[in-house]
Amino acid sequence: MSKKVGVIGAGFSGLSAAAMLAREGCEVHCFERHDRPGGRARQFEEDGFVFDMGPSWYWMPDIFERFFAEFGKRPEDYYTLKKLDPAFTIWFGRDNVMDVPAEYADLRALFESREPGSGEKLDTFMREAQYKYDVSMRDLVYQPSTSWWEYVQLPLIKGVARLDVFRSLRAHVRKLFAHPDLVALMEFPVLFLGAQPERTPAMYSLMNYAGLKLGTWYPMGGFGAVVEAMQTVAKEQGVQFHMDSGVEGIDVEAGRALGLVVDGQRIDLDSILATADYSHVDQRLLPAAYRSYSQDYWDSRTLAPSCLIFYMGVDKRLPALRHHNLFFDEDLDAHAREIYVTAKWPARPLFYVCCPSKTDPGVAPEGYENVFILMPIAPGLSDSDAMRRRYFETIMRRIEELSGESIKDHIVYLRSYCVNDFKDDYHALRGNAYGLANVLRQTAVLRPRIRSKKVGNLFFAGHLTVPGPGVPPSIISGQVAAKYLMRKMQYAS
Repeated sequence: MSKKVGVIGAGFSGLSAAAMLAREGCEVHCFERHDRPGGRARQFEEDGFVFDMGPSWYWMPDIFERFFAEFGKRPEDYYTLKKLDPAFTIWFGRDNVMDVPAEYADLRALFESREPGSGEKLDTFMREAQYKYDVSMRDLVYQPSTSWWEYVQLPLIKGVARLDVFRSLRAHVRKLFAHPDLVALMEFPVLFLGAQPERTPAMYSLMNYAGLKLGTWYPMGGFGAVVEAMQTVAKEQGVQFHMDSGVEGIDVEAGRALGLVVDGQRIDLDSILATADYSHVDQRLLPAAYRSYSQDYWDSRTLAPSCLIFYMGVDKRLPALRHHNLFFDEDLDAHAREIYVTAKWPARPLFYVCCPSKTDPGVAPEGYENVFILMPIAPGLSDSDAMRRRYFETIMRRIEELSGESIKDHIVYLRSYCVNDFKDDYHALRGNAYGLANVLRQTAVLRPRIRSKKVGNLFFAGHLTVPGPGVPPSIISGQVAAKYLMRKMQYAS
């Protein structure tokens, strides 16, 4: 007899979980409050432009391949990937622009050109980073993290010192490299993990391996193409999607969820897997007696950043810009402190500019550019139109000065997105953009659990639980939670 499972949210973790559950024979209903799937990876179209609302870096291609392989498919069955070269560009100043090459031999040469002898040190760094990546992707991230015993495996114990859990990424990087440009290149990926490099375990050098060795890719059509592909897979398994269907509550009796309240009506279900914001589900959708955590608990969590985003349409080409551009002409450490320590609007921010129209002509009218600008900020900041305008002016001035491009007078479409929007659209805890920070005290078993402590048939996935923030971890989270639900509820066909 088929079991009826409700999935809350159609972001990456929701799509992943729904597909896995349906494959195993469950009757799966996925409820999404927006008019299209994707969550933070939704797209919108305006005046001939197609904008990815959130994720824009396609790293860890093996994780996507592993998801599709669960269903006998490959990513290329649904969308075309292009490897970017340069992978990305870092703007340290008008006369100091670093194109990060796609091929490792060229990357090694780049290091040598900035710091003689650093090519060999890069080899050492990458060997260690590859080990961390391989162990993490094989042994760690696919664990449900319900007990430390899951990690007491002989190969893992023998190699735990090589994982560099108790040394900081900053110490690890600066032991090998001295040139400030190379240090910035190696430290920047953790800016979005939720801590400064000196507070991030060196284990996360695996991110450098993922980006610099496995490559930076772009799915033609944008991340919307990935969302569409995953939804297609889910539909092929039999998942039923309910768009514009906001979940208003979870009906619980005697420690068991009976169903979801959707648009005023209860839908009876055998189990529920929630991939919406964990804190929102815990504190707003559940009756008080059935909440796993207190509001004080959520208030004390260390979050990854929020961000201020601008979506821009420009009526000319911008030859100076690449697909991915990091503007690091100001102090990285100062901006990081303003995100993670003092929690205030940055005085001299770093920011990121994406021009997907460099690679994909379908995201902008001919002769135009699609421009996405992101400035990471502390979650929970006071957000206003005046503050957004102020930073827009600052960012535009710096882009024009460094690139030599005239941009502001050529903007034909402009939309901003910030803390208040993350709260309104996703019920995001303190308006965060990326989830719960990957600091040591919030790792694995120390993250919010994937199974409710008080409701036996309620499970969780997404970036506030294991394994962590980012698109690949969210896909993994859905897979892990779905398999755990099947095992615990004995639904396997």
